[in-house]
Amino acid sequence: MAPILTQDQIRQKVRRIAFEIYENNFDEQELWLVGIQGQGWRLAQMLQEVLQEISPLKVSLIRLELNKQAPLQTDIVLHGAPDSLQDKTIILTDDVLNTGRTLAYSLKPFLHQRIRRLEIAVLVNRSHTTFPVQAKYTGYQLATTLSEHIDVQLETSQMAVFLR
Repeated sequence: MAPILTQDQIRQKVRRIAFEIYENNFDEQELWLVGIQGQGWRLAQMLQEVLQEISPLKVSLIRLELNKQAPLQTDIVLHGAPDSLQDKTIILTDDVLNTGRTLAYSLKPFLHQRIRRLEIAVLVNRSHTTFPVQAKYTGYQLATTLSEHIDVQLETSQMAVFLR
């Protein structure tokens, strides 16, 4: 199966997303990248690397853990979060935006705090949103059928995006 995005293309898209994030947040002192466990976490790590290279921003990471199949039956946990995110700018990251369900549930920990701004970054946007969630930063927009599946691999040794 041939990839729809190769390692070089993924790195290029992550770099472009990082520049867009910096352009829209150049007046901030600090950004918090919140990566959804799995490939969203790896995307947040990759964005942090590039942002620290291209900007003077302090970029911190938080890993968001939730049960994607049953998000209401378990707690949503923020690993590495400060006691308060009040007045912070947050970029929530995930690998694929499909229906928006995972990202919608991922917003819950931030609804009880007065954050400054929350934006969403995804590597691939399939545009099948069921929930009112929209990514501000998208690496690749792809029209797919509902029966197709996007497989993202962001491990350093074998980075690629496949359409199955």
